[in-house]
Amino acid sequence: MQPQILLLKEGTENAQGKQQVISNINACCAIVDAIRSTLGPRGMDKLIVDNRGKATISNDGATIMKLLDVVHPAAKTLVDIAKSQDAEVGDGTTSVVILAGEFLKQCKPFIEEGVHPRVIIRAFRKATKLALDRIVELSVKINKENPEEYRSLLMKCAATSMSSKLIHQQKEYFSKMVVDAVMMLDELLPLNMIGIKKVQGGALEDTVLVPGVAFKKTFSYAGFEMQRKMYKNPKIALLNIELELKAEKDNAEVRLDNVEEYQKVVDAEWNILYDKLDRIQKSGATVVLSKLPIGDVATQYFADRDMFCAGRVPDEDLQRTMKACGGAIQSTVHDLNDQTLGTCETFEEKQVGGERFNFFYGCPKSTSCTIILRGGAEQFMEETERSLHDAIMIVRRAMKNDSVVAGGGAIDMELSKYLRNYARTIAGKEQLIIGAMAKAFEIIARQLCDNAGFDATNILNKLRQKHAQDGVWFGVDVMNEDIADNFEACVWEPAIVKSNAITAASEATCLLLSVDETVKNPRSGQGDQQLPGGMPGGMGRGRGRPMM
Repeated sequence: MQPQILLLKEGTENAQGKQQVISNINACCAIVDAIRSTLGPRGMDKLIVDNRGKATISNDGATIMKLLDVVHPAAKTLVDIAKSQDAEVGDGTTSVVILAGEFLKQCKPFIEEGVHPRVIIRAFRKATKLALDRIVELSVKINKENPEEYRSLLMKCAATSMSSKLIHQQKEYFSKMVVDAVMMLDELLPLNMIGIKKVQGGALEDTVLVPGVAFKKTFSYAGFEMQRKMYKNPKIALLNIELELKAEKDNAEVRLDNVEEYQKVVDAEWNILYDKLDRIQKSGATVVLSKLPIGDVATQYFADRDMFCAGRVPDEDLQRTMKACGGAIQSTVHDLNDQTLGTCETFEEKQVGGERFNFFYGCPKSTSCTIILRGGAEQFMEETERSLHDAIMIVRRAMKNDSVVAGGGAIDMELSKYLRNYARTIAGKEQLIIGAMAKAFEIIARQLCDNAGFDATNILNKLRQKHAQDGVWFGVDVMNEDIADNFEACVWEPAIVKSNAITAASEATCLLLSVDETVKNPRSGQGDQQLPGGMPGGMGRGRGRPMM
């Protein structure tokens, strides 16, 4: 009798073969079902409560995928493609997951019948390339010569992105704001130059776009109320210095034998502080912003000399002020001159809702702006912020890659028709597989109908007929429960959104199909006390400090 060979530790789970691929596909379909209903203008929102009890209401595919704590290793790839779509393009996160899930679902019967995964992968790669080439062929270039037309086109792209979000009632208002915000940036369109600040209270329509920098008033000491709240053409000093008397270190020891010496030590401290303050005043700065605290002595000193100061300004706000008003962030007071001081036309502090905000208007290098969001509930404002982020990303993409396609399932139905016709021209197994992928593209239009409560079969039949007769841009018209030419109806999205989604979905499909064995190592003996990080007792850092 052959002796049994033990290769892996006992307790190791391993699954392989056809069953493994199918179970991976099922896991992915389960995840897709979770976010399937959020697609489109009639999509539902999800409420997710994390382990600390914080509730998040969201319609954004990537946010939902991040918050779902997915443990299945294969299903995690879907979370990753949603994240990559969010980072790369910003919108279309739900559609990328739905597409990947549908591709897998269409492959399942082939796998069950014993087609080798490699054959399927090869056909998929081919079909993906065809689809991407077709998008490039169909996409419409943006005319940048005419500024009016260009603006309205960008606004339509922003409005399409917002139509599926919570704020779709106010999409006219917000799409104008988003396009204005992105237009203010420089050529590279850096995202972090658009600050979004949330202030509770007020209505959504009270949201304003500040052409410049605005941030919440920081914690201030006595003497603050004596400072002026409005300056014309101020010079702005941006510091990274603490302007207060330092407390001695806990274990510092100074041995003194009489009172005068003690007085000298104290005086030296005060002199250091006053020396710093004098230098700042002599530089001609009237607004002083510092990343570190500005104490009460300094606050009073500035107030007496008609200067404004704010300490503990968050780093990103300080960076944005620097980019907008010029100057540089100084970590010493010895070098304050006109090169290192920023300027702007007006500085003022105003009340917004229950908070006071510092505004810098008319910045010379102004390539930055701030959106101050108003709204009732906190969750609602967070969701609005996510929706605006998506719209901002879309407008940036449309400006960088200047071609658009029609949304609302139109481009997907066109690709489906194109691949189906192509599949009939080739012999062999690939014909079936490319045909299956063509069928998978219909899921976007079908899901839009399902979410709006329409008869999906009926509308898809109409769409297939239109596309067969060269109605290239026909898609679902969610408002009238019918089909419409979505290019005429201005449902537009940048072509890069679609091509990125298709590439990511097909990559994920090929990745999951090529896995045929999963080996899961057992946890070590004290499995119960161990954290997933594998550190005993859960202390990851020295001296029992908590994990950051």
